[in-house]
Amino acid sequence: MYVPPHFSVPGKETLIRLLPEASFGLLVSTGEDGVPIATHLPFSYDADRGEHGTLIAHMARANPHGQLLSTGEALAIFQGPHDYISPNYYATDVNVPTWNYVAVHAYGTPKIIEDTMEVRKLLDQLTEDNEKDQAEPWRTDMLDQRRLEGLMRGIIAFEMPIDRIEGKAKLGQNKSPEDQAAIEAAIGKLW
Repeated sequence: MYVPPHFSVPGKETLIRLLPEASFGLLVSTGEDGVPIATHLPFSYDADRGEHGTLIAHMARANPHGQLLSTGEALAIFQGPHDYISPNYYATDVNVPTWNYVAVHAYGTPKIIEDTMEVRKLLDQLTEDNEKDQAEPWRTDMLDQRRLEGLMRGIIAFEMPIDRIEGKAKLGQNKSPEDQAAIEAAIGKLW
């Protein structure tokens, strides 16, 4: 990701701040033929596992992307808040249309999890992370055990220790204080 110095933000801290709203990310891998393959997935993030943390997720076993998971580096992309910025929003008249946004790119080599108990822990964590705001959170143990085991056979669970992480917050930091205030007045505080 192209990150000019004035838009650079700490990747790990930015990812923590973006989650859980941005936990539905995009995993990108490269096939043997050099053609990229991408899958949209819900992720959980453990900031304490490894220097940059570890992502966990799963995908359908039938997804061809699953065959590439352990073959090399992958990229997980998380998009935070974003908004179109019209030149009409600025206090000055020397600006052009742009887009303000926050994004995190996390790189690592996924590791497939085969152990049934570890797969179950991963599913429990993903469910807990996404159900925590529900009045009555659903849990995996509410599902018939036999059905749950069948569903678990239909997925590929994996974790991705993050080797490198980049954060970008393009929020008009390169604009004058007057223009920054005018943008905030037009769209509100983006982040």
